[in-house]
Parts: sequence; C-alpha cells; structure tokens
Amino acid sequence: MKAAYLPGNSTVLLKDVEIPEPGYGEVLIKMKASTICGSDIRAIYREHLGKGPEGYQDKICGHEPCGQIVKCGPGMRRFKVGDRVIVYHISGCGVCNDCRRGYMISCTSSYRRAYGWQRDGGMAEFLLAEEKDLVALPDELTYTDGAQVACGFGTVYEGLEKIGICGDDDVLVVGLGPVGLAACMLAKALGAIKVYGVDTVQERIDIAVSKNLVDAAFISDEKALDKVKALTRGNGVEKAVDCSGNTYGRQLAIHAARKWGKIVFIGEGGTVEFNPSPDIIHEQKTIFGSWVTNIWRMEELVERLVRWGIHPEDLVTHRFTLDNSSKAYKLMEEGKCGKVAIVFDEEIR
Repeated sequence: MKAAYLPGNSTVLLKDVEIPEPGYGEVLIKMKASTICGSDIRAIYREHLGKGPEGYQDKICGHEPCGQIVKCGPGMRRFKVGDRVIVYHISGCGVCNDCRRGYMISCTSSYRRAYGWQRDGGMAEFLLAEEKDLVALPDELTYTDGAQVACGFGTVYEGLEKIGICGDDDVLVVGLGPVGLAACMLAKALGAIKVYGVDTVQERIDIAVSKNLVDAAFISDEKALDKVKALTRGNGVEKAVDCSGNTYGRQLAIHAARKWGKIVFIGEGGTVEFNPSPDIIHEQKTIFGSWVTNIWRMEELVERLVRWGIHPEDLVTHRFTLDNSSKAYKLMEEGKCGKVAIVFDEEIR
C-alpha cells in the first residue's frame, strides 16, 4: 500500500509498504479520509521539533484518521468488520489515571503512542488501530466529518465545554485557522448569541464570513480590542477562545473578556504576558488551558453533531488524493485556507 511520511524538510515522502495484519484487540481500517492538523505542520512537516519518546518516530503521518473496518483480530468486544470509525489519535496505556478518565492525550506511560507520531497514522490506504481507540461514526456523518472530529473538532469541543457556552454569551474567537473556524461553528451550535472572530490573515476572515460562522470578523491589530468593545456595548465578551498561539492574540482574548469572563487557550506554542492584578484578579476572570479531549466526550460530540445537523466537513476547503499529498501539506503550510483533507474512494468531491 502507499503511505506518506514527513522527513522534516517541508516535503512529503511516499513509500510502498506492507499492509499490516491486526493482532489481538486490533482492527485494520480502510482509510476514507484523513485531514491535516496544524500541529503536524508546526512540529513535524517543517522540522522534527519533538525529541525522545514524544517526538516523531519516522512513522506514517496523519493523526486525524477516519475509515471503515475491513479486518478484525481476535478478542474484539464491540466493533466488527464494516463499522465506520473515527480513531482517537493517542493510544494510551489504558490503566493510568489519565487514561481511566479518557484523556489518553495526557498519558505519560512509556506505552503511550500517538498515531502519526510514534505509531503509523492515517496517511495511507490502511491503518492498524486498537479497538479501545475507536469512536463509532454515525451514518448521518461523512468520513470527512469524522476525520475533523478526530482532533480539531474534538479539541475545540473540550475547550468550549470547559468555559461553558450558552445562550447568554457573546464569544470572541482569536485565530481563524481550522481550529478557530471549528470554534466558531461549535459556539454557534452551543447557542452563543454573537460570535466574533479576528485573525491577521484576510483570507481566513473571508472564509469565516463566507460560511456564516461569525456575526463580525476583522483584522487583529491595535484597533481590534476597541472594535470588540464597541460590538458589546463597552462590556466585552462573556467567553473568549484563543486559537492563535500568539502572545498578542492571547492578550486580546484576555482584555476582550468582560468582568467575570472566561478565557480558554487552545492554540499551541508561543508565549503570553499579562498583568495578573488588573487583567485577571481584579476583573474576576478565569483562564483555562485545554489540550485535545477525552474519548467519551468525542463520542458525545458525534452524537450532538447529528442532533445539531451540522457537518465539520463544511470547513474543508481543499481535498487531495494521497498521490497529491505534497500539494496538500504545502497548501496547509501557507495558512491561507480552511481545512485540507486527504480523501479516498467515494469521499472525493
């Protein structure tokens, strides 16, 4: 089968490799869709930033996989051949406190292996996965919907649940890349009164506006805070979501939140500097950090997506075949598009 690897020099290497055989508690999945995550661009595609057991181990790339089970090993307890599944992209040890909470992302055991990083991922025709890492994909959702849930949408949903979004809230989303676009879509679904977005890239703002994900969006500059305050009658927003990973973006999220407001940092990397007393303590604000999600919440999300009647794949602006994965990663690196997907079979549109 064909499979894609990331050498770390802003290129994609395609190889022919053997189709794996599932062992005890494992399944072989025919890939249908695998989307590209910004963290792969930041930490693997350009150069291999991670070191040691947490670093990229020259495996098949792609940690947002979705497909259909075509073969099962012995010892299966729930899933079977023909099932449509999303793969939670961290395979944890299963017995530590974090894994028992469903947060395999936070597992620190030596048995922890991330798909696409320390074990083979979804940028191939087939994927070997453990049954415990699977989430059922409802028939109402497409495989590209599922790939979006595997990381980006699951990550955003966790962050929004931590700060709580409801019909009382104006929400600011800082950074309108694929994660920020997902934050806008889910904030609307959760009942936010108004959703505002900012970014430094006009093309991303245009995507958010064209897809009706925001009530207003504008360039993040020295006037951005004043614009948010003007839109909220001088009060600021009840909830602010930083997806930028940028110090100025995070400062904007903090300053744009009203008194008693809640802020969640989702964007990776970067730093932030603020004055605790006037910015947080005296204003009674709360900052949350949020990293990916737990597997039960991912199951909850796919159920809610069906009930809300929304499709994460609507944020995919470009689709490529595996043969054209070099073009796909290059486009994603430019940062002027929505989500980019590698698609297989009937998922090609």
